[in-house]
Amino acid sequence: MKLGIVGLPNVGKSTLFNSLTKAGAESANYPFCTIDPNIGIVPVPDERLKLLGDMYHSKKVTPATIEFVDIAGLVKGASKGEGLGNQFLSNIREVDAIVHVVRCFEDSNIVHVDGTIDPMRDIETINLELIFSDIEILERRIAKTSRTAKMDKTAAKELALLERLKAHLEEGRLAKVFETEDEDEQAFLASYNLLTDKPVIFAANVAEKDLADDGAGNAGVMKVKEFAQESGSEVFVICAQIEQEIAELDEEETAMFLEDLGLSESGLQKLIRASYRLLGLMSFLTAGEDETRAWTIKIGTKAPQAAGKIHTDFERGFIKAEVVNYKDLLEQGSLAAAREKGLVGMEGKEYVVQDGDVILFRFNV
Repeated sequence: MKLGIVGLPNVGKSTLFNSLTKAGAESANYPFCTIDPNIGIVPVPDERLKLLGDMYHSKKVTPATIEFVDIAGLVKGASKGEGLGNQFLSNIREVDAIVHVVRCFEDSNIVHVDGTIDPMRDIETINLELIFSDIEILERRIAKTSRTAKMDKTAAKELALLERLKAHLEEGRLAKVFETEDEDEQAFLASYNLLTDKPVIFAANVAEKDLADDGAGNAGVMKVKEFAQESGSEVFVICAQIEQEIAELDEEETAMFLEDLGLSESGLQKLIRASYRLLGLMSFLTAGEDETRAWTIKIGTKAPQAAGKIHTDFERGFIKAEVVNYKDLLEQGSLAAAREKGLVGMEGKEYVVQDGDVILFRFNV
């Protein structure tokens, strides 16, 4: 999974990136300090893996991972060359979802590019820049498609879609609320990789005092939550400064620190849950002496396609999947014991993989 982090300058974007990835990206109190995109890969915390790895005495335990891409802060007019933001938007066209960091804290020591704290204004500014960037992509595509549309029915159909879509964006609306008329149009739209067609997770960055009640007493946070609900987005409340402190602690210290703050989980865990929920993802597991590993798939994936995540040969030559729930496996202490109790199923091509399934694939190529 790949997530792109966007936001205005000085909203806590790079501080959040640093704390999530421990990558040491530059973070400073002035706009445009992030010249090149920062990229960090983060393991997805999964207690199930450790327990299974211990049971099997696995030589290697491999968690699922998330790749974060942090780009320069965007300002009003970025798409027209203001600041440095627009030239970096191409770096997040390939991401699965966008994490939009919104400043919901007051601090006279940290300048805001627009002078005041207003989360909804900031969201609108970023959305407009993403819209303008998408319009630019569409204009290039229109110019290219126009050349063949007179002689090619498919190109003519695509051109009509492009012009409708461009008009939709010019009204200030996002591509993800654009209504396609058939599967062909859906396929065209998906191929453009538009920023405003991507799922969004809002990270409401608050002061430490607003963390314990999840921002309930912060008017800005409540507006962001309301907007997220209306737009089908996810939202989580975070204090980037606290996350930076957590990043410097080990596992035991982190648990104590969170408890002192009255929190049950870190910002990274909140973000991972929000992104899995938004993208409809889950994990199945493979376990053995050599390696215990988590594999991320879409909810609703059938056994052969899940096998294909491991290797294309597994999908091509799929015969059966030996499936046991990780809890049953841990309780019984071995796959053989789980088999004896009738807890292991031999599943065929139509089996829909469940979160927490431990699977042994049988295949023949």
